[in-house]
Amino acid sequence: MDYNDFFKQATQLDATYPYQEKLGCRSWPDFLEIPTGLGKTAAVVLAWLYKRTVLQDSNTPRRLVYCLPMRVLAEQTEANIRSWLDNLGGDAANIPVHLLMGGEQDLKSWTLHPEQNAILIGTQDMLLSRALMRGYGMSRYQWPVHFALLHNDALWVFDEVQLMGAGLGTSAQLEAFRRQFKTHGNARTLWVSATLNRQWLNTVDFSEHLANADTLQLAEQEKQLPAVQKRFYAIKRLQQGNAALNAESKKNTCKTYLAALAKHILESHQPQTNTLVILNSVERAQGLMQLLQKQKTTIELLLVHARFRAAERRQLNLAVQNEAQAAGRIIVATQAVEAGVDISSRTLFTELAPWASLVQRFGRCNRAGEYAEGADIFWLDISDDKSAPPYAYSGIEQSRDILRNLDNAASAGLPPVESEQAISHILRRKDFLDLFNTDADLTGFDSDISVFIRDAGSPQLRVFWRDFQGDKPEENQSNHAELCPASIGQIKAYLGKDKQKAFVWDGLGGNWKAVAQNSVYPGMTLLLRCDKGGYSPALGFMADSKTAVEALEHTGDAADSYRGDPDSRPCRDKTIAVLLEAHLAHVAEAAEGLVQTLQSEGGEISAAIVTASAWHDVGKAHEVFQETMLKDTALSAAELWAKSASQARHSRRYFRHELASMLAWLAQGEKSPVHDLIAYLIAAHHGKVRMSLRAMPDEKPPQEQGKRYARGVREGDRLPCLQVNGETLPEIALQLDVMELGETAMGASWTTRTQRLLAEHGPFLLSWYETLVRIADWRASDQEQK
Repeated sequence: MDYNDFFKQATQLDATYPYQEKLGCRSWPDFLEIPTGLGKTAAVVLAWLYKRTVLQDSNTPRRLVYCLPMRVLAEQTEANIRSWLDNLGGDAANIPVHLLMGGEQDLKSWTLHPEQNAILIGTQDMLLSRALMRGYGMSRYQWPVHFALLHNDALWVFDEVQLMGAGLGTSAQLEAFRRQFKTHGNARTLWVSATLNRQWLNTVDFSEHLANADTLQLAEQEKQLPAVQKRFYAIKRLQQGNAALNAESKKNTCKTYLAALAKHILESHQPQTNTLVILNSVERAQGLMQLLQKQKTTIELLLVHARFRAAERRQLNLAVQNEAQAAGRIIVATQAVEAGVDISSRTLFTELAPWASLVQRFGRCNRAGEYAEGADIFWLDISDDKSAPPYAYSGIEQSRDILRNLDNAASAGLPPVESEQAISHILRRKDFLDLFNTDADLTGFDSDISVFIRDAGSPQLRVFWRDFQGDKPEENQSNHAELCPASIGQIKAYLGKDKQKAFVWDGLGGNWKAVAQNSVYPGMTLLLRCDKGGYSPALGFMADSKTAVEALEHTGDAADSYRGDPDSRPCRDKTIAVLLEAHLAHVAEAAEGLVQTLQSEGGEISAAIVTASAWHDVGKAHEVFQETMLKDTALSAAELWAKSASQARHSRRYFRHELASMLAWLAQGEKSPVHDLIAYLIAAHHGKVRMSLRAMPDEKPPQEQGKRYARGVREGDRLPCLQVNGETLPEIALQLDVMELGETAMGASWTTRTQRLLAEHGPFLLSWYETLVRIADWRASDQEQK
């Protein structure tokens, strides 16, 4: 199919813009800088789809990773993409689209099939945290899988980059690292915006690539097209609003400022049109909405920001896209509608913000030139530097200077974006490599990656509410619909109210653990009590709300823990028993099929992946594991079992069979250049024994003094005779010399071996190899139960 026909069928539009056709038929640029309202999202997604499905272009990665700064943008983008795929029908309609919003439900649906085309959509919090091996809102033991699939054979698209803050520099560093280290398949980045300054990407490792970076923009003749001209020259009268935020007006939670603003909004609103009000703070947006609600007006009122539960936010997104009724509509919003949201207003109020953000906001007014008589924009001054966050006050001052010389915000007459990106933390190569180790430190904490993802003041964790009493909740993990983003400051304010408690899942202990006001950190998912309030369906998260919160329906599995393996026991109490030797053969067969389908790994690496798959569960022959398999079942003790319906826990609290498997391989496996790689792939196949090897903090030592022990495995433990890959392994006594630093009787220490592997293969390929072994295990386990 011709690309023009392909695009028109997908979008149901009569024509394409020349830049859209160019993007679909040429090699990928690094930057796409196109004015707002001209179909950038459709251009990128459909170009990727055309190249993958029609042209079968091998230089176009098979996974499209669409990264957006706001949740409301991610959900709207998902809806648009699904409609385009439905319009195309055929094979395109079957391409999976996944919205990554935290929680475990999105795990295996997109990770089981790395050989398939797929579209992944998410916010920078969700996607960048996964790309840094510290995925927010998900099990730590799945971090390596998401890391591997997001960095290998993936096209990253960062849309509306002017809103990304610290995440923008991180995106540039990650692209530089993918060019430094090897990846599986092609992997590249495309940055998209109407207000793009290339120097924002001038980071320490990407700077050398910036000079040769390719930018696709509108051609001069394209700018003369009637549809483009109508948007470019749409009249947007610009003037300063009556309300201003200063030290005096912000007293008493901005009472004076918000009252003046509410009065001006109601006086300026036009029936049958949208009035859009964009404020820089969720708290101010909530306060304004409460004032407008007290007016008892017939005008429809909507509040849009990022701190709603997914269930309410979905309804809100649908409402925003409806047409205004007779009395019209007032939409109070934060940066959540600054870009990407398909909405246009007749009247726009906006607080001062950096120039790049204001240009985007102006694009929400008279968007397509539909108001021939013109539209009105009122800018609201901020003259108090303490009210500037989340922006730097210097950027607000620069915007004020520009606006004082403008009376029309038509796109054609706006000055270019030349402001510098705010200073933020930059991810160094050493920082990135250190994150490959997923073990928490000895205090139980992880590196704080939030400084590489967002600037301070943005939502950085998620909460959900359940109806329970006491300090020992027995609740399952959250569903997507329950999760509500909140900032660290909001949560601390909530927990400071009457000394409230929140609860976080302890993956080591396998239970919920109370956390106090000063113990919260970015990336957490916190459980809150319904009767303690903190949320309004109309206003979102509100720390001072005491109204009981309605719990949403939930059907989740118990939260993942160090001791459980839900990814390889898909049916839990209904699990069909599987013999160990049969399971080893099944996983090896699945791995062989996977590497053959992908056709990317060299023969030696492919053989290593298959061999690791054949050995991955040898440690299940250990008496501790077999004792667990037999408990409360009628299975024969004369056989060795890989799976059973037993719900018992291991007699040794932290026992990990994959460690026993790895030790058996080190002692009995064939020596070759990939001997240590196979050992690593065996150990890492549940994500719980990877780069380091030490006993758990409260692990009980064996009674016999002087014996090494780690993860429930003790020196001298024996594995019985077993058939593996057509060979008979003799009985073996396990040794733990590799726990020690330096050279040992077993050779180099485990830390030395894994660091050598990281240096030899790089983080992207090493995670890719371990992910293939894990996927082979999942596939075989699923098939066994079917």
